[in-house]
Amino acid sequence: MKIRNHEISRGCTPFVIAEMSGNHNRSLERALEIVEAAAKSGAHAIKLQTYTSDTMTLDLDEREFHISDPNSLWAGTSLYKLYGEAYTPWEWHKPIFDRACELGIIPFSTPFDDTAVDLLESLNVPCYKIASFENTDLPLIRRVAATGKPLIISTGMATVAELDETVRAAREAGCRDLILLKCTSTYPATAANTNILTIPHLRELFGCEVGLSDHSMGVGVSVASVALGATVIEKHFTLNRADGGVDSAFSMEPAEMAQLVIETERAWQALGQVSYGPTEAEKKSLQYRRSLYVVKDMKAGEVLTRENMRAIRPGLGLPTKFYDVFLGKKIVKNVKMGTPVKWELLE
Repeated sequence: MKIRNHEISRGCTPFVIAEMSGNHNRSLERALEIVEAAAKSGAHAIKLQTYTSDTMTLDLDEREFHISDPNSLWAGTSLYKLYGEAYTPWEWHKPIFDRACELGIIPFSTPFDDTAVDLLESLNVPCYKIASFENTDLPLIRRVAATGKPLIISTGMATVAELDETVRAAREAGCRDLILLKCTSTYPATAANTNILTIPHLRELFGCEVGLSDHSMGVGVSVASVALGATVIEKHFTLNRADGGVDSAFSMEPAEMAQLVIETERAWQALGQVSYGPTEAEKKSLQYRRSLYVVKDMKAGEVLTRENMRAIRPGLGLPTKFYDVFLGKKIVKNVKMGTPVKWELLE
């Protein structure tokens, strides 16, 4: 499958997505700077989230609408206020998308309702992302799948049964190009609760491309996921964590994103294929293996012993596995110290 001109497969470098989310801090100028920094870092795509407070929740600051978990990054506010702070104004989408296209980076978004899909369709978005918290919203998934465009779905919190319903709904509604992202919906996530061994299992279960939506810090988890078959990596992205913002605490800075792009590509290159024996690049190194050498001047008729024959580098003599064959044997000609042991030395 392809998203614009980038192929998504195990035969290509991982597709790296920089997730802007609310890190624009309510500034279009900053949003455009984030796009520029993502492109400069080598990310292949920049992703937005398309919603408003009213399309997400109700304007209430009580009961379940108030974030009371003291461990949450957003404790003490309401869902409505949080989304109002984080959302990307719809009139910003076109200039952000235009700037991304100018810089050669693919822009797309996560819609949260039908009106968001309508907006994104008007901008000719090349693909869609469904967030973990919406991966059981089958009507939304059917609506997005019906566009026929590639669909990326994060799997955070979903059971296998729920994912089966989600995948069936997407495919029945017209989705042909599907990517599932292993995701842990904690912010930040730890390496210990990321469980990336799920990645090859997802590929086997659903027969689609699989990647990672990574909320952990650093690049280690993402790099490891490539070794397990991840073909897409998504990371939240900001200009500077110190600037603050709703997602800044678990977002990558530009230098880190550049490192992610480089290291995931290296991990992909390192996979290669099942291979034994020397590679072309290793063949020159064969001469530095240990082999059998005469280590003292010897005359014809003398016997090879532990004192005058040793296994040393380089490797121009016979392999050391023949040591016992030669030990105690007479040689048939004079040799100097440093002569590689060959069969013609024997009677």
